[in-house]
Amino acid sequence: MINWKDLRYLQAGNSRQQQAYAVLQTLELWSTLADFDPVLAGTIPLAIDTPASDLDVLCEVAPAAQQVFSHLLAARYGALPAFRIRQHRIRGEDSIVCSFRYEDTEVEVFGQAVPTVQQFGFRHMLVEHAILQAGGETWRYAVRQLKEQGLKTEPAFAALLHLPGNPYESLLTLEGKTPAELVAYLARCPLSREVQANTLLSLE
Repeated sequence: MINWKDLRYLQAGNSRQQQAYAVLQTLELWSTLADFDPVLAGTIPLAIDTPASDLDVLCEVAPAAQQVFSHLLAARYGALPAFRIRQHRIRGEDSIVCSFRYEDTEVEVFGQAVPTVQQFGFRHMLVEHAILQAGGETWRYAVRQLKEQGLKTEPAFAALLHLPGNPYESLLTLEGKTPAELVAYLARCPLSREVQANTLLSLE
């Protein structure tokens, strides 16, 4: 079982994950944001990233702490290229989105008054991880292939899983399913022979 809040799992991963770990350590992002319970979400932890993928960091930021959070990010990272802070209202919650670039890596820090493990980004990642565990490298390849064609992550999963409606909502209908239930579900969503053949070639 992966402890997603302990970044050391990245050290045992692929080269992109190891690079992500090095960047986060160099930026001292986890120690800087320690009061906001940071967790890395998105595609890099799942090894379904593309060259355009960024580091998505989720934080829990109480309404009273939003100004402190914004000032902290500006003071620590405001001099880095492409630094921006925006405020949005997302799913009824006031949210802060901060983005910047460090060398060749794009970083996005997302703050919301919701515990990080309950935020949509983290919940999506857990469902996607479970699906990839059930589907193996063939499914990982299929998702990455759709992403390289321009689809975002959740729409790519939803397309392969034949999930109707809003992909960000429909993906969560698989939340809490057991590994056996997911294996059975994936068996009803067969991947094309082309995808399976290309996966075998990529693994040779």
